[in-house]
Amino acid sequence: MRQSPLVVVANRLPIDDSMAPDGAFEWRRSPGGLVSALHPLLRHTPAAWVGWAGGTGPAPDLPDVDGVRMHGVPLTAEDLRDHYEGFANSTLWPLYHDAVEQPEHHRRWWEAYQRVNQRFAEAAAAAAEPGGLVWVQDYHLQLVPGLLRKLRPDLRIGFFLHVPFPPPELFMQLPRRAELLGGMLGADLIGFQRAQAAHNFAQLVAKVLGLPATDRSISVGEREVRVGAFPIAVDTAEVAALAADPGVAERARRLRQDLGDPERVILSVDRMDYTKGIEQRLKAYRELLASGDVKVQDTVLIQVAVRSRDRVAQNQILRDRVEHQVGRINGEFGRVGEPAIHYLSQPFDRTELVALYRVADVMAVTPLRDGMNLVAKEYVATRVDDTGALLLSEFAGAAAELEQAYLVNPHDLEGLKQGLLAALRATPEDVATRMRGMREHLRGNDIHAWARSYLSALDVAGSLPGRLTATG
Repeated sequence: MRQSPLVVVANRLPIDDSMAPDGAFEWRRSPGGLVSALHPLLRHTPAAWVGWAGGTGPAPDLPDVDGVRMHGVPLTAEDLRDHYEGFANSTLWPLYHDAVEQPEHHRRWWEAYQRVNQRFAEAAAAAAEPGGLVWVQDYHLQLVPGLLRKLRPDLRIGFFLHVPFPPPELFMQLPRRAELLGGMLGADLIGFQRAQAAHNFAQLVAKVLGLPATDRSISVGEREVRVGAFPIAVDTAEVAALAADPGVAERARRLRQDLGDPERVILSVDRMDYTKGIEQRLKAYRELLASGDVKVQDTVLIQVAVRSRDRVAQNQILRDRVEHQVGRINGEFGRVGEPAIHYLSQPFDRTELVALYRVADVMAVTPLRDGMNLVAKEYVATRVDDTGALLLSEFAGAAAELEQAYLVNPHDLEGLKQGLLAALRATPEDVATRMRGMREHLRGNDIHAWARSYLSALDVAGSLPGRLTATG
């Protein structure tokens, strides 16, 4: 196996499940998310990516993609059921999102989580060159830093959690809380989306493990583990350039025409997940239609809900409920050729997604809980003419940065309705002032600034070549 100076370790490889006729793979980029964040960085840096390629059985031999070496980790059907669907997405995911759904605890799930994390750690150890950097991503792999340090003490190890990290009173419910904290502490630097998450982590390390801990550093024997908030970002310049492309502008014009040239278009783009607040948003919209505050004749709602983790039971149930709700609303308020809601569940390529962003007069991003939400940032980056209103949940990590958005509490139905009306009825001057402020923030805090900030804290920025450290 060829070794690399930078190795990203994540649950999934960032490639499509299918291979092109010429034998090539393409980057798989869903709305927001890890791949969208890291893709602009890795294509300029000698790197490898360790992850699951999809399917069960032996890992396939994969070609490089955009110069990034792909190392597949094999998973069995039992691994998928107990590690991915079980401990990662039915124990940790709901707990880390304020227990919106009740977490489940099963011993075999924990055993699978340990087994799979060991496999990922061994693959990362094999892929990293001597003295290299391994960057472990997210809640699926919280044990990997500790396991990897035992295998390769020569490495610099970073860990970044993309989802929220819960307050102590929730995390303390976990039967294996000490092991999870200890696994994360194998890293040299632990990054979170928000400062509150770093504070929660430090409190738990002191309480559960009895280690000296502050919000910025934790003493683990003779090692110092640094902790900090590094809000993830988007490639603002790349997104803005795509939005300004004449072809994208023409596609946006045709999309609006296909919608019947409505006065106002509301857009939501989510993964189908119970943390995204889709049901609450649809209920608020239905009540606005029922009260006459919003009329189908002049306002269109596009709800994109990309199917995600279909084998997780809660998501299957949610999809059925959402589709029933959409059907009911369209049946009550739609007309022939004028549905109240345009509901789409298929994924979109980058160009089509940016065209949708350009169509939207109001972008409704109202999760019940979210680590960051890059969709909100992508929308702002596309508004190159300072038009468009962003309706944003207070409980998305992005709310701490995009303070000029129309902020709402998605648990408060009346507040959600009033926030949506405020965004729909805002004056062009108010919209432009808010959007200019948010765009200015994103220009100074893009994906390259995020990487520089994280890697500088890890004290390895100077050793990595290319645009990853040089872009300003």
